[in-house]
Amino acid sequence: MNQTANGDSRTPGEAFREDGITRLKGVLEPDVLARCREAFDWSLAHPGTITKTIFPGTEHEHWADNVNPSARDICHKLVRAPVFADVVADMLDTRHVWYSAEEIFFKQGSKVGRTPWHQDTSYAPYGGTQWCNLWISFESLAARNGLEVVKGSHHGPQYDGSSYDDPDDPARPLHGGEWTPLPDIERERRADPDAWPIIAYPSEPGDLIVFHPHSLHGGAPLSEDCPIRHTLVLRFFGNDAVYRPFPPGSQSIWDDNSVIRDEFAGLEPGETLCCDRFLQLR
Repeated sequence: MNQTANGDSRTPGEAFREDGITRLKGVLEPDVLARCREAFDWSLAHPGTITKTIFPGTEHEHWADNVNPSARDICHKLVRAPVFADVVADMLDTRHVWYSAEEIFFKQGSKVGRTPWHQDTSYAPYGGTQWCNLWISFESLAARNGLEVVKGSHHGPQYDGSSYDDPDDPARPLHGGEWTPLPDIERERRADPDAWPIIAYPSEPGDLIVFHPHSLHGGAPLSEDCPIRHTLVLRFFGNDAVYRPFPPGSQSIWDDNSVIRDEFAGLEPGETLCCDRFLQLR
């Protein structure tokens, strides 16, 4: 069942904490939105060390760049705009806010398929509960072309990640071992549209889609009437964030010493991330 959550009587913070996703309409002023676009365009023109082409050589091919070290300065300037700390503090019900990292997605072509269902916590060593992502798209999007989240899944188990290498097998495991295998949500939805409680929102430029990185989520496909989606994602955390390592033998992008973020280097399991390794906004 795909819910667009119209007529919700809860506050956005309540919806986020219960569902793992909410929409904030028009909270980005035009100058801040322009700076978001500037950061997106700069990162697109200056790819980082963890750039990934998803489903290369297929009609579903799209591109993502994650934690670009060259984009750190422009993103640090961007997130100092007060709106970001204000939103995150309200969503997480936290006094203090830190900025973690950015990610950009470049999708173009009416036949481009979905980004596989996943949890960001399968790919980054995020422990604790006070995390949120701000999903900023620069096009008008119907709910069917935007971000989809399994309702309440941020309260659930840690699933293995998708290997992102086969559009016909999106649940192929990334890590293997002790984590719960990732369900093939799209196969189950094709058999039964109500198999999973899915929430998605339409959005306009200037809106924020706020979601929890531990939520099962994925970017929906494009279509003839929506052939482009350019998205900037900004990641933040609050007081209880800690370092949580991956299973032994993990293929996570963080386990290769050539690309590991210096903020995580040398941390012990359970060690706080609330320190000067990250940019504190309040």
